[in-house]
Amino acid sequence: MQPASGWQWSLWGLQLCLLWSLCLGSPSPPTGPEKRNGSQGLRFRLAGFPRKPYEGRVEIQRAGEWGTICDDDFTLQAAHVLCRELGFTEATGWTHSAKHGPGTGRIWLDNISCRGTEQSVSECTSRGWGNSDCTHDEDAGVICKEQRLPGFSDSNVIEVEHQLQVEEVRLRPVVGRGRRPLPVMEGLVEVRLPEGWAQVCDKGWSNHNSHVVCGMLGFPSTKRVNTAFYRLLSQRQQHSFGLHGVACVGTEAHLSLCSLEFYRTNDTIRCPGGSPAVVSCVPGPLYTVSSGQKKPPPRKSPEEARVRLKGGSHPGEGRVEVLKSGTWGTVCDRKWDLQAASVVCRELGFGSAREALSGARMGQGMGAIHLSEVRCSGQEPSLWKCPHRNITAEDCTHSQDAGVRCNLPYTGVEAKIRLSGGRSRYEGRVEVHVGGPGSPRWGLICGDNWGTLEAMVACRQLGLGYANHGLQETWYWDSGNVTEVVMSGVRCTGTELSLDQCAHHGAHVTCKRAETRFTAGVICSETASDLLLHAALVQETAYIEDRPLHMLYCAAEENCLASSARTANWPYGHRRLLRFSSQIHNVGRADFRPKAGRHSWVWHECHGHYHSMDIFTHYDILTPNGTKVAEGHKASFCLEDTECQEDVSKRYECANFGEQGITVGCWDLYRHDIDCQWIDITDVKPGNYILQVVINPNFEVAESDFTNNAMKCNCKYDGHRIWVHNCHIGDAFSEEANRRFERYPGQTNNQII
Repeated sequence: MQPASGWQWSLWGLQLCLLWSLCLGSPSPPTGPEKRNGSQGLRFRLAGFPRKPYEGRVEIQRAGEWGTICDDDFTLQAAHVLCRELGFTEATGWTHSAKHGPGTGRIWLDNISCRGTEQSVSECTSRGWGNSDCTHDEDAGVICKEQRLPGFSDSNVIEVEHQLQVEEVRLRPVVGRGRRPLPVMEGLVEVRLPEGWAQVCDKGWSNHNSHVVCGMLGFPSTKRVNTAFYRLLSQRQQHSFGLHGVACVGTEAHLSLCSLEFYRTNDTIRCPGGSPAVVSCVPGPLYTVSSGQKKPPPRKSPEEARVRLKGGSHPGEGRVEVLKSGTWGTVCDRKWDLQAASVVCRELGFGSAREALSGARMGQGMGAIHLSEVRCSGQEPSLWKCPHRNITAEDCTHSQDAGVRCNLPYTGVEAKIRLSGGRSRYEGRVEVHVGGPGSPRWGLICGDNWGTLEAMVACRQLGLGYANHGLQETWYWDSGNVTEVVMSGVRCTGTELSLDQCAHHGAHVTCKRAETRFTAGVICSETASDLLLHAALVQETAYIEDRPLHMLYCAAEENCLASSARTANWPYGHRRLLRFSSQIHNVGRADFRPKAGRHSWVWHECHGHYHSMDIFTHYDILTPNGTKVAEGHKASFCLEDTECQEDVSKRYECANFGEQGITVGCWDLYRHDIDCQWIDITDVKPGNYILQVVINPNFEVAESDFTNNAMKCNCKYDGHRIWVHNCHIGDAFSEEANRRFERYPGQTNNQII
């Protein structure tokens, strides 16, 4: 026998190979780098849904059997090695908890540890092949850089061989020739296949299938369809069927998780005796607004919601918070999956979940953590109906807060707004599309009264997240040929889905400064800060001090005393001060920075510090019916990181004209003994009151959530002492608990009860 040289085979060797079925095809020289020894016998692929070609659940074929990798101890270094095995240059991230859906078969690797420089995953340490204590709910995935290795050949397959995937689904309306309003809620089900869009045969089609399709399209539920009408209509039309045999359980978050049968290319007869599947979906409360309405109708159900989302930059995403015993709290991400996330999304009027987020990806909450190890089947009407475990403080921390991203209906609102002149797609002068079908045109928005709340709505409509700034002058951004101002008087609450839903002037535009330079602009950002006051600390540190006037000259100069102090007999006498500490946390996803740059900070000689904002907090004493009887305010004389979480480093320090701000995961502490950290209550009579503290009251700095910027406490003052209790963030209680708080017993004649 002649020895084999390179890839040249002898006739005898080829016959032997064929006899033992060792060859899968004719030998040919490899087009890529030589296969590494460590990967002999292994094949790799990416699987799961919905995903891009360079990301997914990692699956390994060993000994002819496909399996997965457990996410225990998985790191970015392991992802680098696996991405190279798959033919990509490196990893940009990795996923855990079966983000791309649970796999099947063996779990080949567990507790995998790589340096990142290994030539093969088999060189990494682990518990050994096939030795695992995980379930498929813990399958790991990778997100690879799109750049491929030079000359890499797909001997290690990326897709499942010969298997089609359903990545996109849509409804194609067939009724009504006029312009149909968005979102489309009824029509033929179509799926995108490699050869284009195709219909689905309705043989065996069930309500479970419709439920899954509506969930993917952003709708929480379905309704009955007049199938006889559509069947009659379909007889007059030609159809291109690509899918049949769809069998969903109804709990799937994506159609690709259902049992599917695809028609083969050579199938000449498709869907005999059947017709295209038709689905009709029911929109959630946010999307029931007709084209003529400005605001959504009020909720019909008198029941208060027991689940909400906080901290998301887009509708239908955020940190999951649940209501228990009248108080809102978060959910621990242990065993958090797409089924539980989908229950939350549908409960809130959205579709199924696009992502189940863990690790406080939507920012950390404060206060209680109500639920852990939530296990939903996907059929429950509420997250509270799912089996779960009540936890103690030792079981979970807010660094493990669960979040969701839900599927949303396509409304087309982003096509009615655009930015021009900016340095990036996240900034520019705002232009809106107005006019009917006969005379559509782009125009500008008057800058009068345009602020952060209006900019937040514009950025949300653009799909660009939060607003960093709302600008009233945009002379430095060229508007091109668009010079007409078509909208004015825009006033938003900040929660609207589009500027059309905000209050604004009608067809008649009224603008004080009509020049193009005074039109509205925005700077958007995918992340934002979120300030939260530590309410318990206010309650623990509140006390009364009678401070001599001769010690209050600086405070008077900075307007930190009541107006009656101006007529006092200086320097004799005293002022009665309600003092307390305030600890302000940044629980958002971006640092909190003053609106004004260092060049415009004002030096105050008396206290020896710079003011970076005119007003940072309001301190008020209110009667139970809301009448203000005393007030205080504080400029942000020193925004800095007093303390941080263990894994966060301080970035801001005021000393020596340093940068001011609050880092994510840090807090700024104003101690009770600092000047102006008080309310002057010298003129307040004995009685029952409400202490209110509001951070960033003028919305000068953008935040992801302004509803949690106010804190309230009950307080009782007898003329000598004060009792402060029941302190809470403005949105920490249920509506009923807040109503009880506002009915705090008291008398308008200020008599003690």
